[in-house]
Amino acid sequence: MFGTVVVGVGIAGLARIRDLMNPLPSSPSEHLKLFGFVSRRSFGNINEAKQVSLEDALRSKEIHAAFISTENRSHEETIRMFLEAGKHVLVEYPMALSAKAAHELWEVAERKGKVLHVEHIELLTEEYKQLKKEVAGKDLVKGTLHFTGHVLDENKTGFPAFSGIARLTWLIDLFGDLTVTSATREKQKDKNYSRMTVHFQTANK
Repeated sequence: MFGTVVVGVGIAGLARIRDLMNPLPSSPSEHLKLFGFVSRRSFGNINEAKQVSLEDALRSKEIHAAFISTENRSHEETIRMFLEAGKHVLVEYPMALSAKAAHELWEVAERKGKVLHVEHIELLTEEYKQLKKEVAGKDLVKGTLHFTGHVLDENKTGFPAFSGIARLTWLIDLFGDLTVTSATREKQKDKNYSRMTVHFQTANK
């Protein structure tokens, strides 16, 4: 069995705990054993999974891999700690708030001989696979991707572009490299409202 720990117990972290506690029959998850979860908040147990300290998770010889499901801004530091402790790491997208930091983390993983895997689970959904089939072989003339969500704490998630970067990855995966031609941001603090509008151009304009 491959020992794991979940770091962060937001929506994604709780889903990880649930799936590790109840793996699909004959799936690779059956070979993973959840030793517990790490959180800054005190919970005790969640669905029979026990809370462990970050220090114990880093030191434990029974834990071989960490699933990181914390806010974007803390990804880099947490990944680095677990890689340096000799653990494999799976992290929710995005891995870091800069390309420079991401490249440094890949180098640490390579030096340590560990797997550093960034999971962008939306690209694995049936809806997305169908969308990819529909655009295959077609030329993009013009299009709009619009999505909404609640206003996020920028201290935890990073600049608003990072809140939407998973959706931007859809566009790059579907249409190739994109160049930003313009970007604007509108904020209405009294209404707790923020909107970012970005225009991109494909390689063939």
